[in-house]
Amino acid sequence: MTFVLLFCACLLTCLGQVAQKLTIEQWGGYFPSIAQALTSVWLWLALACLGGGLLLWLLVLQRMDVGIAYPMLALNFVLITLIGRFGFKETVDRRHWLGIAMILLGVALLGRQA
Repeated sequence: MTFVLLFCACLLTCLGQVAQKLTIEQWGGYFPSIAQALTSVWLWLALACLGGGLLLWLLVLQRMDVGIAYPMLALNFVLITLIGRFGFKETVDRRHWLGIAMILLGVALLGRQA
């Protein structure tokens, strides 16, 4: 159950990051007034996802050692890279993919300790 909470915390954090990217794209590269910014659905979605991820993260920390749980958040790098590559058509070079593979290996090794 703890790993499910951890995965959901990662997923919500990643969704929050994607919503932030969509917020900036909606704004066209400039920061609007505070009143205009507060009308952005993407901004509110980002805040909700990041807030939900934080609450789940607190639940994870109640159940798991921080030395095991925190490195597992590196999965965010993997998820965001995949979303950037396939969702936003961003380029990802070989060195980046190698880094992703190393992160996955590290998370797998740490996951065996838990």
